[in-house]
Amino acid sequence: MALKPKFAPSGKPLSIHHIGSSLPHSRYQRCPQCDLLFQLPAVLPHQNAWCPRCNAKVHNGRDWSLTRLAAMAVTMLLLMPFAWGEPLLKLYLLGTHIDANLLQGIWQMTRQGDVLTASMVLFCTVGAPLTLVAAIAYLWLGNILGMNLRPVLLMLERLKEWVMLDIYLVGIGVASIKVKEFAFLQPGIGLLAFAALTILSILTLIHLNVEQLWERFYPQRRASQPSSSLRVCLGCHYTGIPDARGRCPRCHIPLRLRRNMSIQKSWAALIASLIFLLPANLLPISIIYVNGVRQEDTILSGIISLADSNVAVAAVVFFASILVPFTKVLVMLTLLLSVRYKCEQGLKTRIILLRFITWIGRWSMLDLFVIALTMSLIDRDQLLAFTMGPAAFYFGAAVILTILSVEWLDSRLLWDAHESGNARFAD
Repeated sequence: MALKPKFAPSGKPLSIHHIGSSLPHSRYQRCPQCDLLFQLPAVLPHQNAWCPRCNAKVHNGRDWSLTRLAAMAVTMLLLMPFAWGEPLLKLYLLGTHIDANLLQGIWQMTRQGDVLTASMVLFCTVGAPLTLVAAIAYLWLGNILGMNLRPVLLMLERLKEWVMLDIYLVGIGVASIKVKEFAFLQPGIGLLAFAALTILSILTLIHLNVEQLWERFYPQRRASQPSSSLRVCLGCHYTGIPDARGRCPRCHIPLRLRRNMSIQKSWAALIASLIFLLPANLLPISIIYVNGVRQEDTILSGIISLADSNVAVAAVVFFASILVPFTKVLVMLTLLLSVRYKCEQGLKTRIILLRFITWIGRWSMLDLFVIALTMSLIDRDQLLAFTMGPAAFYFGAAVILTILSVEWLDSRLLWDAHESGNARFAD
């Protein structure tokens, strides 16, 4: 029985059929998000395909050649020294000129002894983008030299959500509004380079089709017959039968029915994030000295003071720093409890919520980026001084733990719980 067809960019319908239909040139595919086995017709390189049950994308039609990706990587590499080392903003305070750049803010965090917090900012703004560029270069060179490309291809899919240059760019705007109350600000030459680097990284991540890279470097025969032994690999999304060692034939990671210890690891990360969220919201996250007067701000009090000068920016910070983290915690609690008690109601809503928090969770790092940039703008030796509060570490740790909690949850368990609940109700 044919389901409602999905339309490709060309406008022609791309139909997906349940098991039992006989289409020529088709293959059998398991959905990595709901584990449905269905028959997928031959698709053109520019076409997309979606799962007929959960609407997850199972075939990505976007395709940039490796040469174009390498050219983007080289351009990004040339921009990085200017984006990270040149001034993003220039501050003028009582005749004093201060330049602020990305690396300087991270160094100020390290000087204060907050090495772990500085490492979080360093990884998301420097480490992850640099790794992305290095990975693309490795693929280009490794393809020529015949090196093993599997580890890099596996890493690329997981690296996408950790490249947070776009969030830091928003943080520059927030920091500018906070500091302009005390001093005069001008954009620096590094801001133009950073904006260009951000745009290039977004375009690269959008058009980086890891699935087609797998097909190019490690082609595998597609399943032409339905079988209960067919499993989908969560690393490379290949559907096939495990090899003699129980591994994926393409990427060589263990091929299991469900992700190992998924619920336990997700619960552990979620509980740890809940513990860290308490001091993150109760302790001061920033300390500012104005003419020797100390003023401490928690996340909420900082948003309230920011609302006095710009309500729209305060709303953005409130959304990223308070609403998103607590929403992720509540959604994850709901999802994990629904798996535990085999809830059969509201499955589609829970799937939508899981995809939403997966997409939006990274924006919670905005507050840390604002603090890092503000610390490079306002030095302790000036009349106006800014120091990071103890809540910053707890907040950053909570954000990373919630991201990991979502990442470690195998969404197929939600479908298993739904089906188990329905079966129990039928009995």
